[in-house]
Amino acid sequence: MKSYVKEFFKRGMAFGGFGPIIAGIVFFAVDCSLDNFSLSGGEVLTAIIFTYLLAFVQAGASVFNQIEHWPITKSLLFHFLTFYVAYIACYLANSWIPFDHTVVLIFTAIFAVGYFVIWFTVYFIARATGKKLNKAIKAGK
Repeated sequence: MKSYVKEFFKRGMAFGGFGPIIAGIVFFAVDCSLDNFSLSGGEVLTAIIFTYLLAFVQAGASVFNQIEHWPITKSLLFHFLTFYVAYIACYLANSWIPFDHTVVLIFTAIFAVGYFVIWFTVYFIARATGKKLNKAIKAGK
């Protein structure tokens, strides 16, 4: 388990810097398209910190899929919860959504649907690719 925690942090550190870069690109695009766009230094700092943490968690959470002794449902649940907590914290801390129970519930529903649609799409593509490769290997023997 210790090696997976280490790998989580290693991956997060390697790719976490992309979060602030993306935040900068978004701020630039918004600044170019809106006349009166302004952020305080605190808002910029909060966005940079949380987008870094978001990218860090996304990169690190890929380790959950590699813990072979975990059933797929357990790794899926840990992956989902890690992403959800990171996203909801980021969105609330940056006031991208208001801290209102109804809004959080709507966000949660949209997040869960989006997450599972993407997950099942990737799962079925990987499964079909695996079957195709196995078929090719058997045909080659």
